[in-house]
Amino acid sequence: MLQRPRRRCEGTAMGAIILDLRPGFGIGPFSLGMPICEAFAQIEQQPNIYDVVHVKYIDEEPLKLDIVINFPDHGFHLRFDPWSQRLRLIEVFDVKRLQMRYATSLIGGPSALATFVAIYSLFGPTFPGIYDKDRGVYTLFYPGLSFAFPIPTQYTDCCHDGEAELPLEFPDGTTPVTCRVSIYDSSTDSKVGVGSFMNKALAPPLPSGSLYMEEVHAKLGEELWFTIGGQHIPFGASPQDVWTEFGHPCGIHQKQVDQMVIHSASDLHPRTTLCGDYFYNYFTRGLDILFDGQTHKIKKFVLHTNFPGHADFNSYIKCNFVIYSSDVGGHFEEGNAPKTCITPSTKWEQVKEFLGDCGRAAIQTQGSTNNPFGSTFVYGYQNVAFEVMKNGYIATVTLFQS
Repeated sequence: MLQRPRRRCEGTAMGAIILDLRPGFGIGPFSLGMPICEAFAQIEQQPNIYDVVHVKYIDEEPLKLDIVINFPDHGFHLRFDPWSQRLRLIEVFDVKRLQMRYATSLIGGPSALATFVAIYSLFGPTFPGIYDKDRGVYTLFYPGLSFAFPIPTQYTDCCHDGEAELPLEFPDGTTPVTCRVSIYDSSTDSKVGVGSFMNKALAPPLPSGSLYMEEVHAKLGEELWFTIGGQHIPFGASPQDVWTEFGHPCGIHQKQVDQMVIHSASDLHPRTTLCGDYFYNYFTRGLDILFDGQTHKIKKFVLHTNFPGHADFNSYIKCNFVIYSSDVGGHFEEGNAPKTCITPSTKWEQVKEFLGDCGRAAIQTQGSTNNPFGSTFVYGYQNVAFEVMKNGYIATVTLFQS
């Protein structure tokens, strides 16, 4: 779990923020479907508001459960699908800590109690909700929005057969107060909330033609093929070729001398920490391209998986690569890759089954012994090298021509 240092601005009380509630679309600056890197960008733009941030994930199995960005001071969190790394669900778990604005009205926070009657009055009539007898919770649904209300045991008869008269009021004249608000995609009729009766929220569909999570097919030793944009980028292409296909890079930097050169007879006495080779960084595609400093031709591609637990997490958008042998003929349509291929979800043991054992790994420390994520392991084959994290997942893939 990671935690940002506290940087609270003087006069900013804990939880004293107001975020616009957009049912089916998001809350405040956070929109359903946004990539996790965009969420972090919003957080970094307002450090005095989002000053305490926890990032939660399963280190051993990062694809098993959501990546969660939690704001404990404000009582809500963002849930990202672990594979696509897109925001699928927003949950307000402490309604007293977060004040939400819908149209011109405020609800939640310390001054506007989010009661059943207040919510029904603000959002209007809707169909009866679902009562979970085992949890003692009644959930009320609107398109892209749900409210969970704990029901005291003495009033469970008010929710007989899972239904209740709306708005829900108890015989003593009181009305329940919501304990959780869920915001999710409204393009389906899903009922999202807490409990076994609920559907799982999914990130909204990507717009037609979106390049996010575009499959990038890599035939070892030959080229990259981008299945939506249709670009073919071979080894030996020039910077002009790359600019024509992708536009200007997000960054350009000179390559440092490869620390692995000591294992090679090619350069036993490097005179500087820099060499003539240079990278084009396409962070929004999860891709680096290395050019030879003398010929100005592509000599390497580096593809990033953007897994949490790696030093480069949140520096790149995930590259949705599909790597297969040059023995496989032709090209494949998106979503129709060969069975024997390597993707960001492939674990190291599966790679070895596909390519065979390659012997011992070189240990990489990301240039610092203080790296909180620890070292990674680099395994080399003909035309490809894999940087593997301690959990067995691939961090980066480097493609080259042997």
